[in-house]
Amino acid sequence: MTWGTELWDQFENLDKHTQWGIDFLERYSKFVKERLEIEQTYAKQLRNLVKKYCPKRSKDDEPRFSSCVSFYSILNELNDYAGQREVVAEEMGHKVYGELMRYSQDLKSERKQHLQEGRKAQQYLDQCWKQMDNSKKKFERECKEAEKSQISYDRLDNDINATKSEVEKAKSQLYLRTHSADESKNEYAAQLQNFNGEQWKHFNVAIPQIFKNLQDMDERRTVKLGETYRSFADVERRVVPIISKCLEGMVTAAKAVDQRKDSAIVVESFKSGFEPPGDYPFEDYSQNLSRTGSDNTISTPKNEGGVKPDPKHSISKTAKNKLWLFGKKPKAPSLEDFSHLPPEQRRKRLQARIDELSKELQKEVDQRDALNKMKDVYEKNPQMGDPQSLQPKISETMCNMEKLRSEIHKNESWLSEVEGKVSTRGDRRPSADVNHHAPHGRESPEGSYTDVPNQEHRSPPHQPDPRQAHQPDEFDDEFDDDDPLPVIGHCKALYSFNGQNEGTLLMKENEVLYIIEEDKGDGWTRARKQSGEEGYVPTSYVEIAMEKNSKDS
Repeated sequence: MTWGTELWDQFENLDKHTQWGIDFLERYSKFVKERLEIEQTYAKQLRNLVKKYCPKRSKDDEPRFSSCVSFYSILNELNDYAGQREVVAEEMGHKVYGELMRYSQDLKSERKQHLQEGRKAQQYLDQCWKQMDNSKKKFERECKEAEKSQISYDRLDNDINATKSEVEKAKSQLYLRTHSADESKNEYAAQLQNFNGEQWKHFNVAIPQIFKNLQDMDERRTVKLGETYRSFADVERRVVPIISKCLEGMVTAAKAVDQRKDSAIVVESFKSGFEPPGDYPFEDYSQNLSRTGSDNTISTPKNEGGVKPDPKHSISKTAKNKLWLFGKKPKAPSLEDFSHLPPEQRRKRLQARIDELSKELQKEVDQRDALNKMKDVYEKNPQMGDPQSLQPKISETMCNMEKLRSEIHKNESWLSEVEGKVSTRGDRRPSADVNHHAPHGRESPEGSYTDVPNQEHRSPPHQPDPRQAHQPDEFDDEFDDDDPLPVIGHCKALYSFNGQNEGTLLMKENEVLYIIEEDKGDGWTRARKQSGEEGYVPTSYVEIAMEKNSKDS
């Protein structure tokens, strides 16, 4: 069924219907816009909710309990879910709302064009009808005038008193009127024929074509609505797999909650390492009172052999200070060695710090090795770069390594103190590059020293920490050997070193020394001057060249 044949006389109703169709399209567009705004608001509120309950945390505030970890995992999944809601809003805005608005504008333009064509066709038909109607009315008037002339002529012709001129005049007038009526008749017939032809064209060609165009436009509008309905659902359906993964992640996080693991973390976090307090002894203040055998009072037996009560079991300030285990813990200041913490917690914190420092030291070692390799390449291929340009960076890296080694040694000493171990010369020495600290008798004696280089543009690397050094007699013991040590290499001083501490050796920049003992991993190298004076110098202050035989051995 087509509108052109079935609805040939319903132009006004089709005008209203097509306008309603466009209004409905725009109403659906408005619905989609409000829907995507809801999605945008929902996603924004979800992200704000996640941000509120998952604030930025420092490394120490990272969650450890499985319930907390699972909750933050759920927040992350919820954040991803919010992202999918944003995708839904974006796709709806681009593929549905935007498409509908563009199509609505096209429909309005097309409808306007078709309706204008229909109105023009109707106006032309009305014009033809008006011309036909005017010719008809003229023909009617001319016929009436001709009838009047005929009546006047017949009356004069039958009147015996009428003159011949009057009869001739009436006859002439009748002829004119009759001729005008015949012309009007012919004109009316032509206009009528023309109108009928135009009317047939109007209702059989022009209007059906215009109405067909309007029908096609309305059907395309209906199809477009169906497509956007499908797109509206497809946008939601495309994110369903990802949303399902988010929900599965939430379920997985819920299954990861382990109450036993959380309980173990509580024990690990708060275990002090203290032993539970023992029984407090009874302190008898009535021993100096004389009692008779008839007294029916309970007497406390005296210590046999005059043994005094064990002072360990007496109530002391130390014991009282440990009562915080059963009450409110006293607030202690945070110390570098964590001595304010209970033994177990102190051990864990020190071990964690040592591990962190060791990782940093390993990075510096890797960087030093890379710089040395690059320096070797530059030395073999000068066109690639200047080897001396890498020296400041190498010196800075060596300085950082010495600082990290000193920190590691210091923390390991505290850790040994907590664990109750005694650090000996070789029992706790790690590799020369990782977890390093100086063995006994290898560092400079107590006291600090400074060294100012002769050139301002060169700064010496960090010297080994003298706070960890032993007493001078340990150096003296090593130099009391009767036989001098053999020379195993030589070195060139990169910086001046004052050697103020006992057991160290004074050297000047660019001075050449003999090496008689390698660095054992503590940052000190034993050297000998040409004058025969021996002592230790910082390894990072010299450029070492070992003898070939020494390297082979």
